[in-house]
Amino acid sequence: MNFVAPDFVPVLPELFVLTLACLVLVIDVFLEQRQRHITYGLAQLTLLGAALLTLLTYAQAPVTTMFGHYIKDAMGDLLKLFIYLTTAAGFLYSRDYLRQRDLFKGEYYVLGLFGVLGMMVMVSAHSLLSVYLGLELLSLSLYALVATDRDSPVSSEAAMKYFVLGSLASGMLLYGISMIYGATGSVDLQVVADATARQGADNLVLVFGLVFLMVGLSFKLGAVPFHMWLPDVYQGAPTSVTLYIGSAPKLAAFALIMRVLVDGLGSLQGDWQQMLIILAALSMALGNLLAVVQTNIKRMLAYSTISHVGFLLLGILAGTPEGYAAAMFYTIVYVLMAIAAFGLIIMLSRTGFEAENIDDFKGLNDRNPWLAFLMMVVMMSMAGIPFMAGFYAKWVVLQAVVDVGLVWLAILGVVFSVIGAFYYLRVVKCLYFDKPEQSALIELSRDTEIVISANGLLLVVLGLYPTALMSWCATALLS
Repeated sequence: MNFVAPDFVPVLPELFVLTLACLVLVIDVFLEQRQRHITYGLAQLTLLGAALLTLLTYAQAPVTTMFGHYIKDAMGDLLKLFIYLTTAAGFLYSRDYLRQRDLFKGEYYVLGLFGVLGMMVMVSAHSLLSVYLGLELLSLSLYALVATDRDSPVSSEAAMKYFVLGSLASGMLLYGISMIYGATGSVDLQVVADATARQGADNLVLVFGLVFLMVGLSFKLGAVPFHMWLPDVYQGAPTSVTLYIGSAPKLAAFALIMRVLVDGLGSLQGDWQQMLIILAALSMALGNLLAVVQTNIKRMLAYSTISHVGFLLLGILAGTPEGYAAAMFYTIVYVLMAIAAFGLIIMLSRTGFEAENIDDFKGLNDRNPWLAFLMMVVMMSMAGIPFMAGFYAKWVVLQAVVDVGLVWLAILGVVFSVIGAFYYLRVVKCLYFDKPEQSALIELSRDTEIVISANGLLLVVLGLYPTALMSWCATALLS
């Protein structure tokens, strides 16, 4: 049999990020601390180069390569572009924070780039093997990032919890993959899809494999009842790392669910839909109820993330093209909201002080009216207030659920959205109606101020004119 070399053009962005990440790792060894800005610049250039390559090779039609393990399509390319964008913004927001805490080291950017590579592999995975490889590359990068601050016992504890629980979830996922391989004879998602269409739910091995897969995927998403790691990791990790964990990986997690459940196990929709209904309802309920009693804003945003995961799952469980597009739109909007929220927390922090409590935002309007306005926009968007991006995102996923007859689930979503509005608006109240406890000036570099302003205003623009992004999502999923 003749060996046929795979087509490497579709994987050029991944090869570019891999090469540059290794190059950054080597160059950083020879740099002194005062030259560390070179590492930062190279990391940003890597993301810019990957974005340009992705645009130049943007998929008009799906292309499979690497012996069936990799697929390049419009959905993957769109998600990758937002991964580059949010990671670049995260690197920028974190720069001064890391410098003030003596954490401005090459490891942060190298691990961040390898995490991006893992996300890219997950987004374009066309087999259960590449799904697992991408997921583990991302997970291992995140475990190390959480422990970046070696002098902090809280960070070390959070990293250990994350590693132990993440390893258990990876084992579950791998066990599920092995059962599906045993039932279908392949890890290729197209072959798996064809085999499940023939066998259906009659094959118990296949169904048990699906259950183990759902456990692993739910953990990575942070859905209830597999959410126990998320609040501790969000609170314990340095805020720059929390920003990274809470943003771009959610885009990869959405792609992971679409690849595995919709593309690979679509014939078992009746089974995984029931599981997602339970996960979505529990996540919306527990996430919002526990967020109400939090005083630490990072922990509050962690429980908020759990509730948002519940809403994201609503679109997917609808099982319709409109539902998938709504879930994709929701994920993108959530990531833009999350990166702005954690970016603003970073900007209020300074040397020797972490702005981690809600009380630290008291009277921010008196200290910096523009940052207070941006924080208000982010909180109102997360709460789903009309004319904000978050409102339209919630509207379209609830509409998708109603269209398939799950009206009770939509009502549940509305009820918990109202409950969730309380803790978001509590932050807004602190910004404008409480007296400031801090008097220190908030100093921002010009580039950071421009990007965080654009980030916040984008949420308003997407709230007023959401159709362009929504159409882009729908088109990407149909191609």
